[in-house]
Amino acid sequence: MLYLALKAAISGILIAIASTLAKRYPGLGALIASLPLVSVLGMMWLWHDRPDAENMAAHAGATFWYVLPSLPMFLLIPLLLRHGIGFWVALVAGCALTIALYAAMTWLGPRFGLQL
Repeated sequence: MLYLALKAAISGILIAIASTLAKRYPGLGALIASLPLVSVLGMMWLWHDRPDAENMAAHAGATFWYVLPSLPMFLLIPLLLRHGIGFWVALVAGCALTIALYAAMTWLGPRFGLQL
């Protein structure tokens, strides 16, 4: 239980740092948020729990392919905001787009030989 709390605390602190910096320095906050911190931390926790090179390679490879469908959200949200759409609507639209693209990736990926 302590291990889970430690993982949550470290992960939460990194998110808090990114959002706090973004208030004053949007670009720096975005840079920190764009770093694959969640992926790196996830790989570290996974390796600690199960140090298996093949499992880690499969995880890292699948992470790459799942990052791709998440990227259009970061184009759609600012586009909607700049056209007067409210933040919450833009966020929900971006998340809905991402979910749809994740579903498409999950369905299409294996048909092209991707192991997700």
